[in-house]
Amino acid sequence: MSGSEREEKRIRPFAGLPDGRIATTALPNVLFSELLADCDDLAELKVTFHIFWTLARRPRRFPGMRLDELRRDPLLRHSLSILGGDPSDALERALQRAVARGSLLRVRGRRAGQEETWFFANSPKGRHAVEQFTRGEQGFEPSVGETFEGMPPSRPSIFALYEQNVGLVQPIIAQELIEAEETYPAAWIEDAFRIAAERNVRNWRYVRAILDRWASEGKDDEAN
Repeated sequence: MSGSEREEKRIRPFAGLPDGRIATTALPNVLFSELLADCDDLAELKVTFHIFWTLARRPRRFPGMRLDELRRDPLLRHSLSILGGDPSDALERALQRAVARGSLLRVRGRRAGQEETWFFANSPKGRHAVEQFTRGEQGFEPSVGETFEGMPPSRPSIFALYEQNVGLVQPIIAQELIEAEETYPAAWIEDAFRIAAERNVRNWRYVRAILDRWASEGKDDEAN
């Protein structure tokens, strides 16, 4: 038996998508265009997507999970166990890498007298929740000197870019800006506003059209 044949025997078959209606999960495009494209560690990828998937399926959409919750998750443990080695060790390393990359944010502290470590999606909602935790809100007492980990060097928020290039953010446009920030890479948003300003077309519809075109056709190096 050849090496490729032995490899095929180890592959667990997938029956394909079933007929009829099936549950779906909405995930931001940027997870695929940046994270999936750049991540070089399978355990990190599995853990990150598992967390985003779990959070998206929760009714309240709270953007965080406790470490002990992740350690007990049977599907996640199975997913990591098939990589070989101890799934607990794989989880710890994967979380560390995800925090270092910036896809997840981590904060440590106490709630109701119990030590807790939380991991949050690095999204607008996740960053807001972490800021609340580090301020001692939500019944959480952050560790002394605790600041949340995982945030890469900051870029201007989409609201700051809008106000710098278009004008005051009106309530009618705020939700659309939040959705765009969760959908497109921060670098794309910054480039799109810059291009609109250079062409003296200072309106959100033009910026959004640039982002939509890059999403459908690809973004070239010149960002034009």
